[in-house]
Amino acid sequence: MSVKSLIAAALGAASLALPALAETTYPLTLKNCGVETTIEAEPESTVTVGQAATEILFSLGLGDRLKGTSVWFTDVLPEFAELDSGIERLSDNDPSFESVVTRHPDLVTVQYEWHVGPQGLVATREQFADVGIAVYTLPSDCLGKDNSVGVDGTRLELYKMDNVYKGISELAEIFNVAERGEALVSDLKAREAAAIGKAAALDLPDDVSAVFWFSSAEMDIDPYVAGQGGAPAYMMNALGLENVVKSNEEWPTVSWETIARANPTVIVAARMDRRRFPADDIEKKLEFLHSDPVASQMDAVRNNRIVILDAHGMDPSIRNISALETLADGLAGFDLK
Repeated sequence: MSVKSLIAAALGAASLALPALAETTYPLTLKNCGVETTIEAEPESTVTVGQAATEILFSLGLGDRLKGTSVWFTDVLPEFAELDSGIERLSDNDPSFESVVTRHPDLVTVQYEWHVGPQGLVATREQFADVGIAVYTLPSDCLGKDNSVGVDGTRLELYKMDNVYKGISELAEIFNVAERGEALVSDLKAREAAAIGKAAALDLPDDVSAVFWFSSAEMDIDPYVAGQGGAPAYMMNALGLENVVKSNEEWPTVSWETIARANPTVIVAARMDRRRFPADDIEKKLEFLHSDPVASQMDAVRNNRIVILDAHGMDPSIRNISALETLADGLAGFDLK
């Protein structure tokens, strides 16, 4: 889809008047990540496995339903800091099945299938069903994606914000707050259109390119960079940038020699609070780029065309919109004619 088409679609959707929506009728049956899922009654409590799921529920005004959260990349959105401080964090990373079950949630709300799915690190859907707990996984992790291929799955088609909007709308329906979901989606679509429009107005040359660097297991080995189909690829496509990484894996490892040969116009680096790997630290990323004999020779480094993005904004989430806005602002600050 062209940039102009993206703008028109986003503006058109955002401009529609919000209708009064009916109350949810239970039991509610949804097709969720290929699995028929039935919600018997309005959930009074949930545990989230994934920051994206947590922040969607906070944005829907459902913080009082959360009995525990897990899998965090960075601090919660500032507007939810006080709310989040009163909710138990089961784990910054992968929670145990037992830690989730002992909170007795009606629903487990999941960001990634690799946490709760056919080979889930936490559990399978069937294990939760055996103890009477329903599972809802954000569709942004499974629509147009094969999670059985590669460590983080492989995109079969370009990720789009509609997948996030679908998750918002379905969670709003599950929790019987459909009008809140429609309002949130409308706001995000308007911001999406504005960011795309800002980049379109720059009239960038066709050969402007980028690489998104998430992290690296060690500083001196191949980095995890964004492939052709995920959220960063959507951002690059929406703003008129070519992705120099050609893999369809979500986060493939690619050598700096290969990246340097492609010589991206812009480098987008992730900033996060997580410290699982040395390169999770943005200061170490920047130090590496300016000191490594290969990376330091790229035009983007020599001309300081580096955009720092919130790491969670690189994963499918409502933060994709603020990341899109930050990237559009960054491009506007570079001389790319």
